[in-house]
Amino acid sequence: MEIIESIINISEGQNKENVDYIVDSIKQTPGCFLLDYSSDADHNRTVITFIGNRQSLMPAVKELYRRALEKIDLRNHKGEHPRMGAVDVVPFVPIQDVTMEETVAFSVDVAKMINETYKVPVYLYEESQKQADRKNLAAIRKGEFEGLPEKMKKPEWKPDFGECAPHESAGASVVGARMPLIAFNVNLGTSDIKIADKIAKAVRGISGGLSSVKGMGVELKERNIVQVSMNMVNYKKSPLFRVFEMIKAEAERYGVPIVGSEIIGLVPQDALFETAEYYLRCENYAPSCVLENKINGVLHSMLPKA
Repeated sequence: MEIIESIINISEGQNKENVDYIVDSIKQTPGCFLLDYSSDADHNRTVITFIGNRQSLMPAVKELYRRALEKIDLRNHKGEHPRMGAVDVVPFVPIQDVTMEETVAFSVDVAKMINETYKVPVYLYEESQKQADRKNLAAIRKGEFEGLPEKMKKPEWKPDFGECAPHESAGASVVGARMPLIAFNVNLGTSDIKIADKIAKAVRGISGGLSSVKGMGVELKERNIVQVSMNMVNYKKSPLFRVFEMIKAEAERYGVPIVGSEIIGLVPQDALFETAEYYLRCENYAPSCVLENKINGVLHSMLPKA
């Protein structure tokens, strides 16, 4: 059975009624299954995780856009997380019985649909983008919604689909196929954003840290603390425990404790198993040690062969 995961980020995390209305587009699409959604008021952002196949995902994304553009106006949007679009990022991850190449082709079809239907300019990223200097989401989003009008006048930032001007209220979107990503945040026991910024700079790959980590400092004003907010684009190269330990060591330099961490959306179980193995110093660990894995293996062996 073909399964593609989508992890759409929308620029709304404060109005629950609007979020529920947008998320309901997934629930109402036959063949799509909502796995999780998580809103953050400080970030003013919601991450929606769902699965389907190419036939079901296309109408789901189309309806999600219709509802999002109805409810989100970036001209009135404020939040800690960088954003350039009402529907900011639309990633697709091949999970089962579909190749990365097929997922890339599908993402391009989705990008075309978005622009043709809603006149929102679209940039391709990650595996879907052929130009090396336009693969990185942070580079595409730099300048955010407010900087788009001037940025899009530059030839090197012409969108892959659409006019060289942002949608009036919805900005522009980024669409592409990629490997599984973990959104992982570490909260610090201080309100000093400069410390979070310095730690994020030390950890992220682009400034000399861990190669597969993107990070920034974020204020959580309601809690009067700051956060190192990260996207881990390859948890095999930069595992959770290594990132956590590096942040812990950097925080100790400033006399700041770690007061918690959070995972936004879903996470591959291997990433958590690796973390448990590391902290437990488990000498005989293997995936087969996990009860649920063993049960699933037995059940799978009982299924009729095709």
